Amino acid sequence: MWSFNLVPAFASYAINQSRLRKMRVFLLIDIMTVPVAITMACAILGQFNLWEGIAANPVMMVWTVFMVTVGGVASYALGLPRIKLNFYEQTFILKAAIFTCLVVVSGYIFESFFAAFSVFSISGYIVLAMTMLILLISIRIILRCVTIALYRQSVQRKSVLIYGAGQTGLQLAAALSTDDAYRPVGLIDDNKSLHGLTVAGIKVYSPIRLETVIKDLKVDRVVLAMPATNRPRQARILRRLESIGCTVVVLPSFAALLGKGDMLARTKVINPIDFLNREKVESDLEEFGDLYQGKTVMITGAGGSIGSELVRQVLRCDPGRIVVLEVSEQALYYLGRELDALGANKSCEIVLVLGSILDVSLVWHTIKTNDVNIIFHAAAYKHVNILEKNELMAVQNNVFGTKILVEAARQAKVERFILVSTDKAVRPTTVMGATKRLAEAIIQDQAIRNNATMFSIVRFGNVLGSNGSVVPLFDEQISRGGPVTLTHSHVTRYFMTITEAACLVLIAGNHCAKRSIFVLDMGEPVSIRRLAEQMIETAGYTVRSSENLDGDIEIQIKGLEPGEKLHEELLSNIAKVSQTSHPKIMQVEEPLISELDLARVLQQLNNALKLGDARTARTALRNCVGHYIVDEATHDIMLIH
Repeated sequence: MWSFNLVPAFASYAINQSRLRKMRVFLLIDIMTVPVAITMACAILGQFNLWEGIAANPVMMVWTVFMVTVGGVASYALGLPRIKLNFYEQTFILKAAIFTCLVVVSGYIFESFFAAFSVFSISGYIVLAMTMLILLISIRIILRCVTIALYRQSVQRKSVLIYGAGQTGLQLAAALSTDDAYRPVGLIDDNKSLHGLTVAGIKVYSPIRLETVIKDLKVDRVVLAMPATNRPRQARILRRLESIGCTVVVLPSFAALLGKGDMLARTKVINPIDFLNREKVESDLEEFGDLYQGKTVMITGAGGSIGSELVRQVLRCDPGRIVVLEVSEQALYYLGRELDALGANKSCEIVLVLGSILDVSLVWHTIKTNDVNIIFHAAAYKHVNILEKNELMAVQNNVFGTKILVEAARQAKVERFILVSTDKAVRPTTVMGATKRLAEAIIQDQAIRNNATMFSIVRFGNVLGSNGSVVPLFDEQISRGGPVTLTHSHVTRYFMTITEAACLVLIAGNHCAKRSIFVLDMGEPVSIRRLAEQMIETAGYTVRSSENLDGDIEIQIKGLEPGEKLHEELLSNIAKVSQTSHPKIMQVEEPLISELDLARVLQQLNNALKLGDARTARTALRNCVGHYIVDEATHDIMLIH
């Protein structure tokens, strides 16, 4: 027990010595190496005993002292004591050889001044040089081994398993062999010819034995050292390791560390417009942008994808003031920074308002004090799956938020009010779609009964690249190595780019007619599966399937969500459609919800909100908007006559 406790104590004492004291010890060792090497050379040559020679000849003592002095000076000048044992390498060997040459040559020159004095012949000095060099290197190696052994007695190093026995893995193993915190205990590699071999002093194991190796070697961390392997394969290995419960670290290539690659890059930059065969419409805004020139334009939900793009496009129309209303402080902050960077405040006044459209006094005060002329209402909860489980919040924001804004605009006699709507409002099957259809009904009702303000609705489908759309989702899944998830193999959606949608909304603002909804031409519906395949291929990978088992990224089908349509609709089958002066904007007339029915459903929804009754709210929505809607109990789509 005494000896067991002594080793860590001695290790701690040796390691914790000051650097100056350690240098003095190494200097002393180098000095003492000289007489020891002379003694060993004498013994090898069988000439005489050094100490007897010194006693018999005083010049021998002077020669020995001279050699030792030269050794001390040479060691200090070459910096041998300053080379750390942990970083012992070829530099020391080269300097040790120079040290040896200086000492031996100095001894030979000293001896040449005394004709009657001779210690070694030339061959003897060669033996002395070899002996001294071997001693210097051997002592350093022994000291290094002892130091590492003592250090490992005093610290608890974590065990690391390196996945990949290629160049990067071996370089990592060599680096960790002298690391203070980690030690390599094994290598994992797919190359069968390496299995069972010892490479760089570490055994190589098969991936098949991964779980057993981690358990037997008590691995604390696994390092994935395969930078040349593509991301999807790395991701599959990562998922397997994480399923075992390991802490996993991915090692980038050394080229990436030196700035020749992007360590954070996962896929190529994806431009959403590459997936649509559509012409740009930005230039059309110049023809229709006069409506906004010098006016005060208010945009709600301006921190969102569509809202923020509306702000950017309105800026192109030389407005007098833009009023930005956003409930998210962070989104408002970043939009404000972007507008400052664009120099927007130099061309027109920017008013940033933090708040909700549900705040009646805030909405009224904002419209009145800023003398708003035109309102684009883009604020809405839009994530279908979330709203299916949060019906009351969907009703409160999408329906009553719109009602509050409409009432304030009517009272303030705003010139134009444009609601940004969605194709999910056509024969709605979800709470989100139903609330947006009711928002449309509120606008249509006001459009008929009010002549001071021109109310209109712009309806379009999905926007590529917007928050919550499939493009960012697929991009994220591809960056993780897949799988890419679809709800159905044959699902299709209408798409346009954010910029195109915003420009067409502004152009549609020029067309106002009672009872009308303006629907943007979305082109042909896009296959979501084909979109996923295109994104995988654009990122430089291949689709993994039963026909291509060697592919990189798999596409998985998880099934349609409650209320999700296989194919979205832009128009109902009873809508009357006519063309406007712009080829990509259609004017649609659909049957109105009567004023009495609208008032009744709003009262029912208001009561449901007061009572916190989500079931009643869902029932009221279903009874009012008609057509198809999901049953709250069974989540089946049912037809309401």
